[in-house]
Amino acid sequence: MNFRLGFGYDVHLLEEGYELIIGGINVPFEKGAVGHSDADVLIHAICDALLGASGLGDIGKHFPDTDAEFKNIDSAILLKRVVELLDRKNLKIGNIDATICLEAPKVAPYIESMREKLALIMNLELDDVSVKATTTEKLGFVGEGKGISAYAVALIEKN
Repeated sequence: MNFRLGFGYDVHLLEEGYELIIGGINVPFEKGAVGHSDADVLIHAICDALLGASGLGDIGKHFPDTDAEFKNIDSAILLKRVVELLDRKNLKIGNIDATICLEAPKVAPYIESMREKLALIMNLELDDVSVKATTTEKLGFVGEGKGISAYAVALIEKN
């Protein structure tokens, strides 16, 4: 068996007037993430982890922010396309472990919904998708409430 590990990281500015979409779930908050797409920081980190593990580059290579096709796109569509790219290379996702970093809002009430949505998109069992959240103890841009970040690792297997 050939296992491969990938790492992903993403960050977005938080501003009023935008929706906060995390893991495909709309999280009510006075600020939202700013980006070319829907700025779903968690899905973007997962996409990068999967693309990295598969040797396919990164999210910017496949879905550039200079392409109007991806303007305001639902990031769940991008993740589904990444899964299709892996399928074409005969690669199977083993599991995902991800962490969301933000001071507010508290996302604990939404984590199970995020896991369910992500598992559905990637055709995984719920136990194969881990989503956690943390603060940065008021340090840095995340701690000051200026932004949101996410980290993800993905284990894939070549069939």
